[in-house]
Amino acid sequence: MKRKFTILSSLMLLVTMSFAFALSSPNEKYFEGKWSVLIKGTPQGDATIPMRFETVDGKTTGYFIEEGANEEKKMSSATIKDDVLNTSFNISGYDVTLSLTKVDDDNAKGDLLGMFDVEGKRVK
Repeated sequence: MKRKFTILSSLMLLVTMSFAFALSSPNEKYFEGKWSVLIKGTPQGDATIPMRFETVDGKTTGYFIEEGANEEKKMSSATIKDDVLNTSFNISGYDVTLSLTKVDDDNAKGDLLGMFDVEGKRVK
């Protein structure tokens, strides 16, 4: 009887831990698609940058369109960890980092270089 209880308890603990792990894993698909990203309070004023993200085989790639350009540029990096998207790219001659965190189904917030507030809105 004691052995059955131990096995059952171990099994329940294992199931609970794997369920908790599944809930806390990054949601890569959330950031998929096009975004309008507003960067607030830069020295040149507020700026909106169109961005697009795609995840293939667990690897996220980001793209953006620089002001005055017609074609997308690929970001240097884009990673998702703990439901936070972190990117780095070169825009207007500056190497920048940007992070976004989910707010709701169509909105995200974060920062640029840890100094400027950022709001992302999904483009439908």
